[in-house]
Amino acid sequence: MSVELYALTAVALLAASLWIPYIAGVNTSEPGSPADADSKDFSRPANPALQRPWVRRAYRAHLNLLEQGMPFAILVLIAFQLGISSGVTVWASVLFVALRLAHAIGMITGMARFPARPIIFTAAWACCIAIGVEILRLG
Repeated sequence: MSVELYALTAVALLAASLWIPYIAGVNTSEPGSPADADSKDFSRPANPALQRPWVRRAYRAHLNLLEQGMPFAILVLIAFQLGISSGVTVWASVLFVALRLAHAIGMITGMARFPARPIIFTAAWACCIAIGVEILRLG
C-alpha cells in the first residue's frame, strides 16, 4: 500500500474517532445545567451552543476534519487510480495527517488559538492543492 493510502487511512480513522470527545463531553455535563437537560433529551441532538467550550470545540474539530478530509480523500484516490505517486504527493499526504492531528488536538484542548488554528488549516489546504496540482501535472 502506498504512503498516500496509509495517510488516507489515518485521516479516515481520525475522522471516524473525533465524535468520541464530543459525545463524552455532552454526556458528562454538570447535572442540572441547560447542557445536561439538552443532552438527556433523546428526541433531538444536543445543542452545541449549550455545551462547555471544549465540547463545542470538539464538535467543530470533527466537522472541520470532515469538510477538509473529503477533498483530501478524493485527491488521494484519484492519484492512486492514475498511478501518481511522487515526492510531492507523499510529503503532502504525510504532512496533511500531521496537520489535521495537530488541528484536532489544538482545537479540542484550546491550545491552538488565533493565528495558529487558521495557519494549520491553511497549511492542510495547501497539501490538498499540492496533490491536486501533481495530479494535473502528471495525469
